[in-house]
Amino acid sequence: MMTETTLASPAQAGGAPQTTRPPLLSMSGIDKIFNGDVVALKDMNLDVREGDFISLLGPSGCGKSTALRLIADLIHPTSGRIRWDVPKEPGALSVVLQEPTLMPWATVEDNVYLPFRIQGVSKSKVKDDIRDVLALVGLENFLNSYPRELSGGMKMRVSIARAMVTRPKLILMDEPFAALDEITRFKLNNDLLEMKEKMQSTVIFVTHSVFESVFLSDRIVIMAARPGRVIEEIGVDAPYPRTEEFRTSAEYAAHCRRASDALKHAMDLAQ
Repeated sequence: MMTETTLASPAQAGGAPQTTRPPLLSMSGIDKIFNGDVVALKDMNLDVREGDFISLLGPSGCGKSTALRLIADLIHPTSGRIRWDVPKEPGALSVVLQEPTLMPWATVEDNVYLPFRIQGVSKSKVKDDIRDVLALVGLENFLNSYPRELSGGMKMRVSIARAMVTRPKLILMDEPFAALDEITRFKLNNDLLEMKEKMQSTVIFVTHSVFESVFLSDRIVIMAARPGRVIEEIGVDAPYPRTEEFRTSAEYAAHCRRASDALKHAMDLAQ
């Protein structure tokens, strides 16, 4: 295993310690090679338990997005195994990308309905679910709006609502807030933690931001490039819910310094 340091995850407020929660999936000895010689991932090992919030943090080219695509079954590993410990039913996994990827011709309501439409579920059966999740992201008054009428932050809220509406076991998020201004990003970080708590989902979150990873996560997986690999795992032992008070605390600053040092080490390894 490539991990140099592993810290046990803390207990979440109101929840069981990470080590006692039921397992969700595991990646064991994963290699991914493209075009015969480009090693995107080398010997990646990751255990995910129900209720985790895991951030994958590392420089460009370290395989963070590749790991998400492997978990989502969009691509397949060259070697190694991904094992699900729970039934992978329709709607059990959702993906949120950096761009909202909304259908411009469809209303907010119809965009959020899309996962159910793909499953062949009539809108009348899930209308309440759609409205509930839009209320959760603060867009209950925009059911009939079109993407062109929304701000960037509102579009991302629609994308998150679409990912949440099926109440997935696991949500994969690939830098969803990277293109947003800092104020909007902070607000969506807060909202994401609130939604995760209400939906009881597990999240794997790709980011380049040390500050975002510390605020959101109970585990930060540090990755290095060339080849993409895990070099360290950091536990963030602050309880949830996390507020602005945590963002300005000495504890938060200390976690950020440690994650920043680990990220610098990852970047040095790639040089």
